[in-house]
Amino acid sequence: MKQNAKQRLIFALDVDDFAAAEQWVSQLQAKVGLFKVGKQLFTKCGPQVVRMVQERGGEVFLDLKYHDIPNTVAKAAVEACKLGVKMFNVHALGGLEMMQQTVAEVDAYCAASGTSRPIMLAVTILTSSTEETLRGVGIDRPVTEMVPRLAKLAKDAGFDGVVASPKEVGLIRAACGEDFQIVTPGVRPSFAAMDDQKRVTTPTDAISAGATALVIGRPISAAADPLEAAAKILAEIEAALAR
Repeated sequence: MKQNAKQRLIFALDVDDFAAAEQWVSQLQAKVGLFKVGKQLFTKCGPQVVRMVQERGGEVFLDLKYHDIPNTVAKAAVEACKLGVKMFNVHALGGLEMMQQTVAEVDAYCAASGTSRPIMLAVTILTSSTEETLRGVGIDRPVTEMVPRLAKLAKDAGFDGVVASPKEVGLIRAACGEDFQIVTPGVRPSFAAMDDQKRVTTPTDAISAGATALVIGRPISAAADPLEAAAKILAEIEAALAR
């Protein structure tokens, strides 16, 4: 159960410095299943930071949200495979053809090279987007309709799952079934929830709702004892999985 819980915890390496990233990986590797490398850190440090995580025994979620013409995204995805990342994502709004071509080229590369296929995720609608945001770009459908629609599109293309907020997990489960992966950002553990936030989703709530993995950053990095904070989060995940 403990290993299962660890694999469900993704730490967000939201730093702009290689040395800081290295310090966090060294400190948390025993408690964290994956380390999320996003646009800021990857732009600053490049593939070197991915290799650093791997050399220290960690796995990488490459969070670059590829969104371009099908050929460009597919080629970028193959390069992510060559880096040996455990997980990467694209924007589902890139469309069915983009995602299908990406799956085809990743599958072909992995088969030819004898490597394991990364977990392929699609971002549906960014958690920062509101109904007003969508209307501003010409999408007149509500978020509650767009998210499961795009998740189903990703599944039909052969993707393994999506990145989504906890409040959308039920909609995605209904559209895509139980085997579809849902990686959830914006989760705050119960011990970090006593602040001015009006809506808090705990690891227990997110896992109980059906999330398969949680992306957590500041509740660990800003804690007085990050290792203790990570251990408490793992305990919350374990408790939710045991229900």
